[in-house]
Amino acid sequence: MRRARCNSGKASVHVEVLMKVYWGDPREKLCEAIDSIPLSCIIVGNRGLGKLKSVSNYVVNNGSCAVTVVKHHE
Repeated sequence: MRRARCNSGKASVHVEVLMKVYWGDPREKLCEAIDSIPLSCIIVGNRGLGKLKSVSNYVVNNGSCAVTVVKHHE
């Protein structure tokens, strides 16, 4: 497990980074990880593939923690 410090302005925030590997449907596995770790927040990317196959949309609607979606820019 790695630990990082994030400095924005004058405030210093403790951020814990955890890396795990899950096999299966990414939408379901991300929601499973939120509950099993447990997470207070998660950041996911968005590649603009539409709502039908959107992992980020699924996690926003089914995850049990705060979700930040970062949009992909080319």
